[in-house]
Amino acid sequence: MIKRFQQYTSTVGGLLISLAITTGTGLILLLFYFYLYLPASTNHGETITVPNVEGMNITDLNEFLVKRNLRFEVNDSSYSEDYAPLTVLKQYPQAGSKVKENRVIYLSINRVNPPSVPVPNLIDGSLVNAEAVLRGNELKRGKIQLVRGPFLNLVKEMRFEGKKIEPGTRIPKGSVIDLVVEDGGSNVVPMPDVIGYTLEDAKIPIFGSNLNLGQIHLVGDTLTVSPVVVLKQKPAPKENIKVGDVVELWVGKKGTVVILDEDEDGNNNNLR
Repeated sequence: MIKRFQQYTSTVGGLLISLAITTGTGLILLLFYFYLYLPASTNHGETITVPNVEGMNITDLNEFLVKRNLRFEVNDSSYSEDYAPLTVLKQYPQAGSKVKENRVIYLSINRVNPPSVPVPNLIDGSLVNAEAVLRGNELKRGKIQLVRGPFLNLVKEMRFEGKKIEPGTRIPKGSVIDLVVEDGGSNVVPMPDVIGYTLEDAKIPIFGSNLNLGQIHLVGDTLTVSPVVVLKQKPAPKENIKVGDVVELWVGKKGTVVILDEDEDGNNNNLR
């Protein structure tokens, strides 16, 4: 029988049939390996849902992901003052994605130390401009200290952690800069003394000092009294006040005594 087979395969047709049988057997073995054996041995086709790890500290991640048959790798870092150091800021694949077991989750984490930025030059600029420039450079405005000077809210000095700091000095992003600004000294005026003046006469030095007349309190029966004069004023005479401040007056019969604690809450009719 073997001899007949050898005689059969020695022909061209027999050789082709033999090759076809061999090829078919090999193809069947390959299909068996890839579609039956390999999936059974590697859990082929099974997926895992990627958990949300954003906001987690990297020190807690290893155990958390190992339990889920996942791994992680840090491939980027940036800085945000809203998160603690080593906190995960971003992840890829994103939470909810379907991946195979042992997949690597790539992470971007928050730096331990914030990057440094140069201090902008705020000297001789306005306070409003200084606040805008600080925000644009990811810095914060701290305390405001007033010093005598002719220009209101003009920045004269910058301070960091209690010490004077020069423009261009590098400090951590998000730092607080305190500012020393002028108080507009030329805009400070002494309160004129209008006690004893009639109301109309009192308006002249008040308005002449670029002050505003506020509430006028009537003391006693002023409707039958003539002339009505200023009995008390607030602010007090010669007190240093800002241009544009409001002056409050108490008026009544000349010689009337104004008791501070009682008459301030008295009649508040407006005579202007």
